[in-house]
Amino acid sequence: MKFFIDTANLEQINEAQALGVLDGVTTNPSLMAKEGITGEKNILQHYVDICNAVTGDVSAEVIATDYDGIIKEGEALAKLHAQIVVKVPMIKDGIKAIRYFSDKGIKTNCTLVFSAGQALLAAKAGATYVSPFIGRLDDISSDGLNLIDEIRLIYDNYNFNTQILAASVRHTMHVLDCAKIGADVMTGPLSAIVGLLKHPLTDSGLAKFLEDHKKGN
Repeated sequence: MKFFIDTANLEQINEAQALGVLDGVTTNPSLMAKEGITGEKNILQHYVDICNAVTGDVSAEVIATDYDGIIKEGEALAKLHAQIVVKVPMIKDGIKAIRYFSDKGIKTNCTLVFSAGQALLAAKAGATYVSPFIGRLDDISSDGLNLIDEIRLIYDNYNFNTQILAASVRHTMHVLDCAKIGADVMTGPLSAIVGLLKHPLTDSGLAKFLEDHKKGN
């Protein structure tokens, strides 16, 4: 499973990259604003800076919700850097735009997916990634992991090339459960990635090794 980090914070991106397990980045205007990055020129430059910091795909989101606007913004984003993946919302004009981008060889990430039917449409349109938001489903007492399972079954049935990108990942158990189900990618905060390092027996075992080594000297 690929690990993406969901942030616009370059320090966190660099930390994940230095760990040696990062495969890409997802971000959006809201995450940009959280880092104090505003204005079209600054946002576009920050996308480039992120691409230069990592080796994998970087999802950059369009703001427009009409077909022509999505195409215009998406083409501009794709021209920024070879690693850019155009993030398109799961709406009627978004699906139409994904087909256009797919035919043009532009990578896409269909976002805000909350049903298997939506994921099926995205795959049919040729999306590179589909992003089911599992954490947001959990928030309304729905089973986000079950959605991943349903999408995996459908995609495997028909050999779709679209990758399942588990989004709105909140914690380490989300990461592990998505890996068990067969999500191709997960995107979440740095804490969800580094949290996989932690286990009390590792900590106590290391402490004992160091203590024994100190006694031996």
